[in-house]
Amino acid sequence: MVGSLSHRIVLLCAALAGLIVILAGALLTVTVQMHNDLGWLDHSSRVLRTANHALGSLRVAESGQRGFTLTHNPDFARAVGPALAAARRDSAELVTLTTDNGEQNERARQLQVLVNGRADTLEATANLARRGAFDQARAATAAGRGLELMQLVDAKVNDLLLDERALAGDRMAAGEQLLRVTRWLVILGTPLTLLMLALVARSLILRIRRPVGAMLAVMGDLGAGQRHARISGEMGSREFERLASGYNAMADELQRAVANQAEAAENLRAANAALSHNADTLRERGEVIEILGGMAHRMQAARTDDELAAIIRVFVPRVLPQIPGALFVHNNSRNLLVPTATWGGLESEQAGFAPEECWALRRGQSHYVDEPGSDIVCPHVGAGADHYHCEPLLAGGEVIGVLYLKGTIGTESRFRLAVLSENIASALVNHRLQRGLREQTIRDPLTGLFNRRYLEETLALEMARASRSGAPLTVVMCDIDHFKRFNDEFGHDAGDQVLQTVAAELRRRFRDGDVVCRFGGEEFVVIAPATDANVLSARVEEVRQAISLLTVRQGERALGSVTMSFGLATWAPGMDREGVALLKAADAALYAAKRDGRNRLVIDPQALAA
Repeated sequence: MVGSLSHRIVLLCAALAGLIVILAGALLTVTVQMHNDLGWLDHSSRVLRTANHALGSLRVAESGQRGFTLTHNPDFARAVGPALAAARRDSAELVTLTTDNGEQNERARQLQVLVNGRADTLEATANLARRGAFDQARAATAAGRGLELMQLVDAKVNDLLLDERALAGDRMAAGEQLLRVTRWLVILGTPLTLLMLALVARSLILRIRRPVGAMLAVMGDLGAGQRHARISGEMGSREFERLASGYNAMADELQRAVANQAEAAENLRAANAALSHNADTLRERGEVIEILGGMAHRMQAARTDDELAAIIRVFVPRVLPQIPGALFVHNNSRNLLVPTATWGGLESEQAGFAPEECWALRRGQSHYVDEPGSDIVCPHVGAGADHYHCEPLLAGGEVIGVLYLKGTIGTESRFRLAVLSENIASALVNHRLQRGLREQTIRDPLTGLFNRRYLEETLALEMARASRSGAPLTVVMCDIDHFKRFNDEFGHDAGDQVLQTVAAELRRRFRDGDVVCRFGGEEFVVIAPATDANVLSARVEEVRQAISLLTVRQGERALGSVTMSFGLATWAPGMDREGVALLKAADAALYAAKRDGRNRLVIDPQALAA
């Protein structure tokens, strides 16, 4: 019995040993097969990641090329080259990865051809844009060839990904089948073997099922649209860690590709908005420049201060609408800035102000108050002002005047104000130069009175007015008595001093509407529009007496007293329109005054009769 029992024990032990060997062999076989399946899963993950990365790189290059073509911004072009290189590299790697599967390898080769073709078209279009041929680049983009290629690439990538995912699913199912076989082998073993194998199986199952379940769950979340879903936690083996890492990298690449595409779309939208805004700004500035051009042409043609003021009143409100203001310019003495023009309903309450009362003129730059207490208020504005802007008018480093604007000047309006100020300053300088040149042509350089040329023009004009209106027109001709003795006794410089002194007294004594002219030598003529002989004779008599009381001096030397003789004549309808007869009548009256003893007034008899 013992032997027999021993034999049985040996047989049982042999059977147990054989079972253990069988189970061990089975477990070894399952482990090897599982390892192979995991390797294939990792291989499928690499295929999926590489295909997605190639597609994403191609989309990045396409977005960069379109952005560069539309906006001309070189920042978009920098991403095109690296992205195209990545797409070509990934499509070549796909061909290598799929050599084990003939059908997938054929798809990969077709995809490589499509990717390279699309990359070539993108690179050619980008090169056109880099050379400045943006119209050709846009035309190439609009041709639609790129869209067809991208659709073919998308379709080919989708076919490859679907088959690869199916292979991965089959390999995962095979792994689960091996797990079931292992479980049955363990259940049919001896209790000790079952216990031992159960522990091993439990460990293996936990090491496999948990990471596989985690990966499947994350894949499901990603497929449902949760782009941030990732495999996290310990995987229990290097293979699963590698598989999880590869999957996460693929998901990151996919998320980045989607984000880059969204960012590129947003950049394009922002670029289009910026271009639209810039186009509106340029259009508005072009309109302003056109208005200012018309204003400049009219100001150049202006002959009087009133014409210049009228032009400013019309055009400034068109350049700066809804902003009332006034233009102040220096007077002849440059000790006051006087109002030249106002607009927008603003009425200037002051005749002028001193230059030091404006901070813009003191500083030589813009001075404004946007809100109460934000800056010092100019004295010429008044303490109650809380929104105004003073802009100095500068030309050639010289202050010409100042623009006073009642209100706040916005950012875009500052451009308008700058161009407006330059135009007005240039026009004022030009107007002043023209006026100076005109003064030189109509003024006598020695006395500052109007010259004979101006006398003839004005006399003809006033005679025409008198003819139309019937108003009186009186002319006074006068000269200095014994003027030759000043030149003979004291020299010609003394004679010039006498002429200047007498001219200054004449200009001061006659009214502003009277035109005082130097006729020639020591003779002077005064044109008095709308004045009859009786009224003018009283004024001339006052002038004669005032001149007779003068004592002319040349430096420290007294030249003596001066007297003048006057002849007065009035225009009559029968006289010629050039004034020859009127001047002859006044000259005859002057000759009579000389003949009767000088220093007296003689009125033409015809003037007395009128």
